[in-house]
Amino acid sequence: MHTDLSGYALTVLDSVGDGVIVINAEGLVTLMNPAAEEMTGRSRRQVVGSRFLDSFKAEPVLVEMVERTSASGISLSDQDNVVLNPSGRVIPANATTFPLMRSDGETIGVVLTLRDLTSIRELEAAVRQADRLATLGTLAAGLAHEVKNPLGGIKGAAQLLERELDDDSDLLEYPRVMIKEAERIDKIIRQLLELASPRGPRYTPVNLHMVLGDIILLQREAAGSRDVSISTGFDPSIPPIMADEAQLTQVFLNLIRNAIEAMSDGGRLSVTSRVLAEYHLARNENRSRMVAVEVADTGPGISEENLAKVGTPFFTTKDNGTGLGLAICQKIVGEHRGMLKIDSKPGQGTKISVLLPLIQSPVKG
Repeated sequence: MHTDLSGYALTVLDSVGDGVIVINAEGLVTLMNPAAEEMTGRSRRQVVGSRFLDSFKAEPVLVEMVERTSASGISLSDQDNVVLNPSGRVIPANATTFPLMRSDGETIGVVLTLRDLTSIRELEAAVRQADRLATLGTLAAGLAHEVKNPLGGIKGAAQLLERELDDDSDLLEYPRVMIKEAERIDKIIRQLLELASPRGPRYTPVNLHMVLGDIILLQREAAGSRDVSISTGFDPSIPPIMADEAQLTQVFLNLIRNAIEAMSDGGRLSVTSRVLAEYHLARNENRSRMVAVEVADTGPGISEENLAKVGTPFFTTKDNGTGLGLAICQKIVGEHRGMLKIDSKPGQGTKISVLLPLIQSPVKG
């Protein structure tokens, strides 16, 4: 059977996940695959046949790489300085240019490839956050143990003083304030110890939708009192996954409660689940897709400055918050070999995504 090699090659290029753009010796674009269209925000109908310099003048790094490879015949790569902006999105990319050569060694153009680094950058950020939390957790554990004993002594002395005073004494208010504040500090210490706790997840099959349904049922009264409506959209194809049910309940309860509290003037809470085919987890030579649970609110959103601090212990915008709740959530999700992502803009609400590996067999070690 005769195979049309050029047609076959074009089909292969159209199926490749990386962007591919071919520029001939005259600097004209001769080929552009769908991935390149999506990543650059330009259609091949607009670009093919035009000068690369004219079509991509908004990306000077790419233009310089193509020109240098065309002039020198040397391959170049840049994964730090290329940022694409298709349709308002920001895509960090790895760009590589190769000389296009005929079999006789003559250079007849340049091949430019583009690889989306969004997922890699997100994973790198998650690793950095996990490292920070691990360091803070160690410090927190030492601090908590040092504070716990004298705090117990202060609370005990205040309770003795309270019992010694008459019920109508004007001084009774003071030991009661001391006891209340000691209990508040004790709660913070317990959260610090939880952040530093070495206990990992205890895996059992967990039905995420049952966990989420129970939490939403319990939170409907709080939502109703704030004029917050709740909608759900669960992917019924998601099977039970191996996870620690108590820990995931703690994560989702914290996220849903925070979202409701953020909408003091009312709004809409959306809780959805889906499978992410583009995320993969390699473990013990097996590959598993990721499940995403997304909690989105229509609250005031988070400023860019505060968004960089969210999840840092003791950073909070709540009057009585400690900032430890989300830090503990990140720790739990990280121990499940997952990732927690926060997307938010002022006035546009907040969406928090919990990504978990879709593992259906017991995890060892």
